[in-house]
Amino acid sequence: MKPNNINSSTNKNEWQGCIRPLNGPARSESIERLSLPRTNSHLIRMKRSAIVLMTIIALSSCKKFLDLKPDYQISNETFFQNSNDFETALTGVYGTFRGLFSSSNMLYIGELTTDNAEIQWSSPSVSEMQLDQNAVNSTNTYISAVWNTCLITISRCNTILNRIDKIDFDATQKNRIKGETLFLRSFCYFYMVRIFGNVPITDQEFSSPDQIQAADLTLQSSQKVYDKLVADLKTAETLLPATLNADKTRASQGTVKTLLGKVYLTLLDYTNAAAKLKEVIDAQQYGPLTASYKNMFAAGNNNLPESILEIEYVSGKSMGNNYSYLFTPAITSMAIFQNNQQGAGRMVPTLNMLNSYETGDVRKAASVADSVLLISGAKTYNRYGLKFVDFKAVDVTDGSVTFFVLRYADVLLMYAEALNELNQTGDAFQYINLVRTRAQLPGLSGLSQDDLRLAIEKERRVEFLDEGHRWFDLLRTKRLQPVMNAYYTGLGQTFHIDDFELIFPIPQNEIDLNPAIKQNPNY
Repeated sequence: MKPNNINSSTNKNEWQGCIRPLNGPARSESIERLSLPRTNSHLIRMKRSAIVLMTIIALSSCKKFLDLKPDYQISNETFFQNSNDFETALTGVYGTFRGLFSSSNMLYIGELTTDNAEIQWSSPSVSEMQLDQNAVNSTNTYISAVWNTCLITISRCNTILNRIDKIDFDATQKNRIKGETLFLRSFCYFYMVRIFGNVPITDQEFSSPDQIQAADLTLQSSQKVYDKLVADLKTAETLLPATLNADKTRASQGTVKTLLGKVYLTLLDYTNAAAKLKEVIDAQQYGPLTASYKNMFAAGNNNLPESILEIEYVSGKSMGNNYSYLFTPAITSMAIFQNNQQGAGRMVPTLNMLNSYETGDVRKAASVADSVLLISGAKTYNRYGLKFVDFKAVDVTDGSVTFFVLRYADVLLMYAEALNELNQTGDAFQYINLVRTRAQLPGLSGLSQDDLRLAIEKERRVEFLDEGHRWFDLLRTKRLQPVMNAYYTGLGQTFHIDDFELIFPIPQNEIDLNPAIKQNPNY
């Protein structure tokens, strides 16, 4: 396990649990990793396949939730007859997409698997422990949830795209809807290809269960997936208006450009990445960077100039987030929330993370803490996260702080990375320094290309803690194994990330229900 005050025991088939002290300073962090089996001997509880779920179009949004019939029971006479129907359907797609973040699934994958975060809770689930230890198997519930949510979102996008040109309404509005839909579908494919490698590709709208069975939903190569999502993002870019959408929960042309730049960077296509990210910078639609880093992650942070794509939450209506619960300690006697609520301790910063901040970096005090106020008035040592935590929440599982999927600081650091890889290291400093200036740190200069690579890596780590970037950043730069294996070694632990663990297993229930889907090697 990653550094944690936890003792544990296991038998061959079942994890027995662990106990951690609630108080006291951090101990030596060289405990043994739990040896969870990579296969599960328990019977798989059959649930509806993601492929079947792909046929459902229960449209939802932050404002309104609609329960509709399955897609194959909706006829052209009852829906998709005018622009309002397509606007409603698009709102439903956004509602499904937000599930990747509302459920914290992307944070579990992007943060808990890395040196950024660890579990502090005394009774985590097996699936949580697998992610914390990088010992994930094919029955992991978080992996299954991401697979399902992405494919459901993709299916709903297909429904819109396959029907919209059959209905006559304003061309500008139609193009905008198509552009946003292509963006959302591409984003889901981008998550899937980085997490699972080869994944199904389909443009079909399924109007009956028979069509699902007849469809080709076998795994396609990651190259084909990237080819498709790049093509779709290029098309989306031409369909969306150049003007900025004031509602940052919806995609603008700049949102598409930002994602396309990130895709190019992931493909190590630095020339196209730099060109696309420079377009975002030159458009001057985003930024300047929010002056107060701390305020950017507190209640009321929606539609900030730095925000490019965000997920807004409303507390008190079962439409909030659970970050306040997830990132804070499971101490019954703490007094940091109303009514002295306790957190879950399921994703708290590691000691390594706390020690990664430079002296004077204002992001540290805004992002992490190591002292918890108790009801007694005393304080006790315990590490926890501060970003996106709603300290005024009546219910810590129903927070109101907006989450950023994409923001301008990411564009600046990605552009600096692309320039550095293009041997334009001297030009890259001004963009990383814009981010450092906001953090009240001195600017960088005179570094070699290799040293600037490491500086950008470190800058991204402290800038985007708890935003789901760390795993994907290290994966993109081929630094995941060196960084994580050195991290384990530094803790006196012998476990490590193997080559096959750079992608996650295909959910076992999908393979059971569709034998055409083959498991990733060594899982």
